[in-house]
Amino acid sequence: MRILVVGDFFMPVCYFQESFDALTKEGHDVEYLQIDPERTFQPTTPSELRIKEYLGTPAEVCEHMEGVEVLAVQGAAVTDGVLDASAKLQLVSCARGGPVNVDVAAVTARGLPLVNSPGKNAEGVADQAIAFMIMLARGFPAAQRFLEEGNQLKDNWEGAKFIGSDLRRHTLGLVGFGLIGHQVARRALAFGMRVIAYDPYAEIESGLGVEQVPSLDELLGEAHFVSLHARTTKENLNMFGAATFAKMREGAFLVNTAREDLVDEDALDAALASGHLGGAALDVVRHSSEAGRHRFLRHPNVVMTPHVGGNTHETLFQGAEMLAAEIHRFAVCEPLLYLVNKEALGL
Repeated sequence: MRILVVGDFFMPVCYFQESFDALTKEGHDVEYLQIDPERTFQPTTPSELRIKEYLGTPAEVCEHMEGVEVLAVQGAAVTDGVLDASAKLQLVSCARGGPVNVDVAAVTARGLPLVNSPGKNAEGVADQAIAFMIMLARGFPAAQRFLEEGNQLKDNWEGAKFIGSDLRRHTLGLVGFGLIGHQVARRALAFGMRVIAYDPYAEIESGLGVEQVPSLDELLGEAHFVSLHARTTKENLNMFGAATFAKMREGAFLVNTAREDLVDEDALDAALASGHLGGAALDVVRHSSEAGRHRFLRHPNVVMTPHVGGNTHETLFQGAEMLAAEIHRFAVCEPLLYLVNKEALGL
């Protein structure tokens, strides 16, 4: 098969090459294209308007599509024009959990399977969630600000003002128990934490050491740390508002590496200001038109990062590995594991 692999500045072709070299050894013709970051376009067609969070232009991909049977991308724009640029196209693959840069409707309408890489960032995000908990438990945000302000400790005894806690003997409450929640639980158990989880859509298998609680209220009343790992839906939009924070234990910590829309930020700000919450660690917040320092950073017990939970080299390599494995399965007529649009195959 002729395979076109499109890299971008976030996931350059070097991340694809090791995994896709195995496909070359199997006899496939693999071509690599690195998107020109200077090329942009103004979406005008319905297909172009359906995609988002893309890099480069459809035209640049089209220039390399002749005879392509398999297209592999991370952030490249995949529109109906790209799909129609090769009469031989059989499979579209995207190294993202949510292929929002791909016109899924157009792919499906052409009867083409689309595969992605769900959970490729689970390990990276789980690591960050645990790191956040350690920073909050130990009071590291306040300790760092102490140094940033030019202070220093005179002796070890003065360090008593920064005595924190271990994670052991504390309860972690997971809201959502998908791939990432599962990985966070494994790590937390290794730290000696008790782990409870609330997810009305998941059945937690016995033997994991995780207790499934029947309600969010029960989790809030028991957890010293509440870590969010749910996708945003109409039902859970702003699920963490004033009433929810009031039900959390006094001094409990909130960790959000999932979705910003799960949290009412005004209510979180108030819960931090009142002292009811012991602190918060956030990898995701709503975009603000206000310039300058985020308002949450005025609190000495807040840690923030700019949505980088899954931004690791290993995550990118794993995404490429997952696509290469799916392409191999497709080539030898084995079932696809990460099919996005089952209806395209009549499944």
